[in-house]
Amino acid sequence: MIIDTYSLLFTLAVSLGVQALFFTLAYSFKTDKFTDFTYSFTFVLLTVILTIRFKAFALTQVIMALAVAVWAFRLGFYLLSRILRMGKDDRFDDKRGHFLRFLLFWVLQGVTVWAVMIPVSVTLSQLADNDLTPLFLAGLLIWAAGFAVEVISDTQKYRFKSRGENKSKWIETGLWKYSRHPNYFGEITLWWGLFAMALSLRGASFWWIAAGPLFITLLILFVSGVPLLEKSGDEKYGDLEAYREYKRRTNLVIPWFPAKRS
Repeated sequence: MIIDTYSLLFTLAVSLGVQALFFTLAYSFKTDKFTDFTYSFTFVLLTVILTIRFKAFALTQVIMALAVAVWAFRLGFYLLSRILRMGKDDRFDDKRGHFLRFLLFWVLQGVTVWAVMIPVSVTLSQLADNDLTPLFLAGLLIWAAGFAVEVISDTQKYRFKSRGENKSKWIETGLWKYSRHPNYFGEITLWWGLFAMALSLRGASFWWIAAGPLFITLLILFVSGVPLLEKSGDEKYGDLEAYREYKRRTNLVIPWFPAKRS
C-alpha cells in the first residue's frame, strides 16, 4: 500500500491557507457571507490543484473530479444566495466578534474539507486506469442519488422559505415529509458514493480512506449539522403541538414513510 503523505499534507496546508485568507476578511468586516461559500470553494480548488499537479486525466479520475466540482459549485452558490437573502447566520452570533472562537471555527472548517476529501485526494494523486468496474459504477450511482436528494430538498426548502407567509414556519412537504433533514441524508450518501469509487480504484488495502465519509457522517449527525438544527427548531417551535407531532412521525435523517399520527 502506497500512501502519498506529501499529497495529504499539501492538501491540508492548502485547505487551512484558504480558510486563513477568508477568515481575515470575514473577521475584519464582521460578515458571514464568506463562510459557507469558502467551504465549497476549497473543495473545488483542491480538486483542480490535484488534477493538474498529478495529471489525473484517467477517465475514472476525471469522473470523480467532476463529481466533486459539480457538487461543490451547486452547494456553494446555493449557500451564497441563501446568506445574501438572510443577511447573517445565527450560528455565528456568539463567534463573529470573538477572534479565537471565530478562528477556531475556520480552522475546523479547513480540517473538515481536508478530511472529507481524503478518498478523492488519494485517488487523484496516484495512477489510475479507465476501467469502470461494477463497484465504481455503483459508487457513481450512489453519488448521483445523494446529489439528487440534496438538490431537491434544498430547492424545496429555499422555495418554501422564500414565500413571505412561510417566514416563521417549518417545512414538512416534499422530501421533508419523509425526513427532517433530507439534505443531510443526501450529503452523507454522496460522499459514501465517492468512497466506493475510490475504493474500486485503490483496492481493499486502502480501507482507511473511509475516514473521509465517516468524518462527514459523524460531523453531520452528532456535531455541527443535525444537533444544531434540531436545537434551533425546538427553540423556535417547541411549544407548538403541530411541530412536536411532526417530529414524532418523521424520521430524523433517513427518508421513510411518516408514522401514523398519534
